Amino acid sequence: MALGRIGVCVRVLLHDIPSKGLCRGLIQSDCMTCRVGAKRHLLSEDVVKLQEFQQRKLTVALQVSGSKSHYFEVFNHKLMKKQLILKDELKLLLHLCQSAEDMVTARGAIYRYHEENSNVAFGEFKFGPLFMRLCYELGLEEMAAATLRDKDLRGFFSDSTSFNIAIDMLFMKGLYESALDVLRDMKNQGVPFNKDTFTLATGTCYKLNTPESYRICTALMEEGQTKGHMIPRHAYCFTVALALRQNDVEKAQSMFGQIMSTDSRICQNLKVDLVRLRSEDSPLMAGVEEAVSRLQNTGQVTQRSLDEMLCHTPTGKRRMPIGMMEERLISRRTLRPLQSTLLSE
Repeated sequence: MALGRIGVCVRVLLHDIPSKGLCRGLIQSDCMTCRVGAKRHLLSEDVVKLQEFQQRKLTVALQVSGSKSHYFEVFNHKLMKKQLILKDELKLLLHLCQSAEDMVTARGAIYRYHEENSNVAFGEFKFGPLFMRLCYELGLEEMAAATLRDKDLRGFFSDSTSFNIAIDMLFMKGLYESALDVLRDMKNQGVPFNKDTFTLATGTCYKLNTPESYRICTALMEEGQTKGHMIPRHAYCFTVALALRQNDVEKAQSMFGQIMSTDSRICQNLKVDLVRLRSEDSPLMAGVEEAVSRLQNTGQVTQRSLDEMLCHTPTGKRRMPIGMMEERLISRRTLRPLQSTLLSE
């Protein structure tokens, strides 16, 4: 196992190599105080669904009769007259929004719609994610946060996706305090946390790197574990990294020990740093520097920060190519149709 190099304010990552037993990453924890510069979003396209939403907007724009400006003029007139807003009218309005000015009308419309339908039955169409994707597309993260936290709209954003998209926007812009405020409101409103929420929450706390954010991070993780929530590996990694930045090696070790699979580059970086910290002021330190030197001499090490790895852009679920899907309809072993093979076995 390769151990983290001492005394340099960089983190290093091993290139991909065949050996599974060799640690794939190294970090330097006394560099944890360096400026954290990466501002990447944490939600994949599978969650944000921005491209899918933009395609629907284009389809709606091509199908609607009349000009967009005329529709907005009519809609603003309805708002002024306090007339009833129908579900399909609001759907159409949101799909036609193209600017911050349009979003002012859209926000007024959801206030009116919520006022008229606050007691709507469960299972009704949720406008929250739609509105948040618009904010995401137009870069209106402050409007998104303010709308989510507005007490007059309590219950309108009843899904975790709306909050997650807003937190992701704020995270991407480096507005971590605002992201934490939205997270608090999400909890206070009783909106359930999902696995993406835990990743966003721990990532936000990691970026803030304060005693308070560390307290919030560990409390959320412990509560999630107690309630049996599915907490993703990425959230554990953020928590371990934050514990190291807060010089709480024991907590970092404890959280790391709860990660089911540690074969990722991030986990290997964290594992190396934990070993290094526990080896300080011991004869093992000489072995640390020797191992790193060997790796560098053989070209196995490249500079890359832990922050870059933690705050990476997720790729989302990989869809199997059509050709491969067709190929897997046949059993590789018997060359018979896969369904009949499974039934016969």
